[in-house]
Amino acid sequence: MGETVVRFGIIGAAEIARKVSRAIALAPNAIVLAIGSRSREKALKFASDNGLNPEVKIYGSYEAVLDDPEIDAVYMPLPTSLHLLWAVLAAEKKKHVLLEKPVALNVAEFDKILEACEANGVQFMDGTMWMHNPRTAMMKEFLSDANKFGQLKSVYSDFTYAFDSNFLANDIRIKPEFDGLGALGDFGWYCIRSILFAANFELPKKVIALPNPIRNECGVILSCGCSLLWDDGKIATFYCSFLSNMTTNLTAIGTNGTLHLTDFVIPYDEKEARFSTHSKSRFAHLMTGWGPIPDEHIVPTDLPQEAHMVRKFSHLVNKIKQNGTKPKKKWPIISRKTQLVLDAVKASLDQGFEVEVGE
Repeated sequence: MGETVVRFGIIGAAEIARKVSRAIALAPNAIVLAIGSRSREKALKFASDNGLNPEVKIYGSYEAVLDDPEIDAVYMPLPTSLHLLWAVLAAEKKKHVLLEKPVALNVAEFDKILEACEANGVQFMDGTMWMHNPRTAMMKEFLSDANKFGQLKSVYSDFTYAFDSNFLANDIRIKPEFDGLGALGDFGWYCIRSILFAANFELPKKVIALPNPIRNECGVILSCGCSLLWDDGKIATFYCSFLSNMTTNLTAIGTNGTLHLTDFVIPYDEKEARFSTHSKSRFAHLMTGWGPIPDEHIVPTDLPQEAHMVRKFSHLVNKIKQNGTKPKKKWPIISRKTQLVLDAVKASLDQGFEVEVGE
């Protein structure tokens, strides 16, 4: 039996929803069936601005999307403070949940979302798009190669972007009532996920936030860094900021090799992605150079990474619908581990000392 098309409802008209609505249109096994916002006018404007099919249903409330019996799954680009309420309601309405990151304000809230998803047999996945780029699978092959990479020793990740004064004054990501985690919840989420990816999702034992995070007048984090430590000696450091020039670096160093890329969040080109690796590097005679020269890998793709994400999520939803399989646990487990580390980092930033990572 071929895959049926998964029918999406989008709850919220945030900027990121423009990108994901396009991804749903590009994915071969998904369509946008409905868009819901706080007003019908706002939903209509979103549909018009983004060229949605004229047959897409327009709703003036989030509840109306969840009450539509034709909708299989919902994508939620809502402020983090609203995730608990609407993700739980979606699960209770038997809608599969594709949720923007950070998934919750803390792991206690996220556990309630997961409980609702599990109780109602619906698939959960967060919106960390780079995880679904074909490049990511190739990077994992290198990191898993004992000869070429060896044992992981350290990771460095950063995600920064110099936002303008309008963003810093008005965006929901810097307002405590909407997204109180600020740069840590938004950009730091990507950094933490990349570190866990390199560490094969083994949780660190402790985190130590770097001193002097920058906060706005409301106390929301605009810039911060942190070190993560494992019992076996692995270390990782990340830096995230709304105040610095755009940079998205990821470097993983093993006993035998190194992986490096400079666009891990969003590739420079959505049709291909690159990364470099080098193994068993040595200085040349008299230290006049070094080698071997890093290998450059180019990974072509038929779809942008966000469409790969939608396709994967829809495939899992179809397996549940058509075959009665249980939801894939991999994705909620990864989300929860990311949230656990994020919680520990926030505690260290707030309290100014070493914090153990929870379970």
